[in-house]
Amino acid sequence: MFAKIYDSKIKIDYNNIDGLNRYPQDLMTEYVQSVEEGLDIERYKGLFEEISKLQPGEYKTRMSDVIYEMVINADIRPDYKYKEPSSLEEIKALRKPHDFEKNEPDEEILKKKILGAWTGRACGCLHGKPVEGIRTNELIPLLKETGNYPMNRYILSSDITDEVCSHYKFGLKNKPYADTVDGMPVDDDTNYVVLAQKIVEEKGRSFKSEDVALAWMKYQSIFSYFTAERIAFVNFVNCIEPPASAMYKNVCREWIGAQIRGDYFGYINPGKPEKAADMAFRDACISHVKNGIYGEMFVSAMIACAAVTDSIEDIILGGLAQIPETSRLFEAVMKILDGYKNGVTVDECFDVIHAAYDEHTDHGWCHTISNAMIVTAALLYGEGDFGKSICQAVGMGFDTDCNGATVGSVLGMRNGIDGIDEYWKKPINGKIHTSIFGVGTVDIKQAAELTMKHM
Repeated sequence: MFAKIYDSKIKIDYNNIDGLNRYPQDLMTEYVQSVEEGLDIERYKGLFEEISKLQPGEYKTRMSDVIYEMVINADIRPDYKYKEPSSLEEIKALRKPHDFEKNEPDEEILKKKILGAWTGRACGCLHGKPVEGIRTNELIPLLKETGNYPMNRYILSSDITDEVCSHYKFGLKNKPYADTVDGMPVDDDTNYVVLAQKIVEEKGRSFKSEDVALAWMKYQSIFSYFTAERIAFVNFVNCIEPPASAMYKNVCREWIGAQIRGDYFGYINPGKPEKAADMAFRDACISHVKNGIYGEMFVSAMIACAAVTDSIEDIILGGLAQIPETSRLFEAVMKILDGYKNGVTVDECFDVIHAAYDEHTDHGWCHTISNAMIVTAALLYGEGDFGKSICQAVGMGFDTDCNGATVGSVLGMRNGIDGIDEYWKKPINGKIHTSIFGVGTVDIKQAAELTMKHM
């Protein structure tokens, strides 16, 4: 009997593509991602298309392995105009410095800024969380139907009647609306800030990328991670270490995941954007490459700048100063900034972003650059007002909770806790619920106090 069991061929369920065997099922995403990176693979488009049409199975998986080999060995096209390295020293060599006047806050003001940043991130995340995944062809009609357009308040459970729900394909029932929660609900956007604090507490400011990878496996289930992070997690388990873990069969390697992870490094480096970006790099490179890495560096540096200046333009340019001037992300953010300075309206800006990235594809909807453009636009057109800015971030669509959280974090740092109206703070109730093992619910004031000790 035992011999029979041991002699049996183990069968793999190739239909399980929940981020665990994703690569064969996402070959066209790989194709688009690779072309955007400038890889010389366009002549193989037909091959990508034909293999992607196959049913999940052993042959499709084996052929996707060949596709992967082609991608990692492909040359950059001679006409590709961007330079986008994934090593820190090469990134630093391509930066464009930005100097600005810094107003160093005293300890009491800094405490309020740190508390504001933590709280602002939670408020912005909660604001976008109920409609995460909706597309603007339904979001905008929903806001209009519920008297919330242009967006100016939380979406409430009382807005979501049966009649309203019947008008939309997006599932609106049983979401964490602001009038139904007790604290910030569990969300990856807030989990990562808490987890970063735990990593710094245990490993210090000189933590390594390997420390981050180990913390991911130690403190959360694989199902707490998504897209690039879940793929990287699988790679860690298979002994593929950073930075290779970011590239191996990772079609999401330039998506938004790293951009939502870098806030804490900005919190503990007020006025020191380069140090914030260096820490962000160590975190980002375990799951992302190129613009995926730059997104986290950009946000971390912006938050560090927001501690010492009220100028939204200096905050944005201070963030950009830590990423390659030769990158797509730099170019895209500058397009939004230049448009704003030249009189482009918020509606026209919305159209620019949606023309550049298709929200109806996973790749367009979840890409670092599309969402960084929205963050930039929300900061500019929100004009420093916390509520107006997070409403801009959520109302423009794409990854609503991520963008609301990032904008809330930047402005929470800039404006301090007193600059966040009680309306936005009340549902959070000073608490962040997490899925981190041994942590559970976090008291925001206590987290802010520990942040001060990590500077």
